[in-house]
Amino acid sequence: MSFMRRHAIAVMAKAPKAGHVKTRLVPPLSQEEAAELYRCLLLDKILQVGTLSGVDPYLAYTPTEARAQMASLAPEDFTLIPQTGSDLGDRLHRLSAILLERGHPGVIIIDSDTPTLPSTYLLDALDRLQNRSTDLVLGPAEDGGYYLIGLKRPCRALFDNIPWSGPSVLSETLRRASAQRLEVATLPPWFDVDTPNDLARLRNDLATNGSGLASHTRAFLFEQQAG
Repeated sequence: MSFMRRHAIAVMAKAPKAGHVKTRLVPPLSQEEAAELYRCLLLDKILQVGTLSGVDPYLAYTPTEARAQMASLAPEDFTLIPQTGSDLGDRLHRLSAILLERGHPGVIIIDSDTPTLPSTYLLDALDRLQNRSTDLVLGPAEDGGYYLIGLKRPCRALFDNIPWSGPSVLSETLRRASAQRLEVATLPPWFDVDTPNDLARLRNDLATNGSGLASHTRAFLFEQQAG
């Protein structure tokens, strides 16, 4: 099964349901607007991942009963896979382990909250993961977390008991990687859209940057502004 020699790249996704996603953006957004923004962020990330050649794209979704809804958001070349696990760390570990067990030589997991992330960063992550000496690739988020993680073999130690909502996610992950003697490659930092300040920054970035970026998110934000 030679096709399984391709790297996997999985987008972490939640069903865009009002009151369940992007709640830190309410206010200034309503719960319905926050859910629609999240749907647009997700569509843009799926589009971005879909432009990468030579990889197998996955949409890792939750909750499990949202499969039909999530399938409607992703092109046919994306494989849908439900997220399972007790917390974010458990879900990330299980997802990476399942994809590696399927025969992919490496797996990259990315969030859906970085609509302006340059695609060159994703290509860089793939390139670094394909380097024989690299065990782990991390894309640092400016809030102290990470927007991307790539690995070649399952490593539960990177995910167990991490303080996920705090500012030390990246530093703790790097500490664990060092303890496991993993060779780490780090990408440039980027910001996720979690807070009202992030949203204001995103609006500004999309207003000043070329129109090809994050088309769904851009249309939503500027329709909302016009309204």
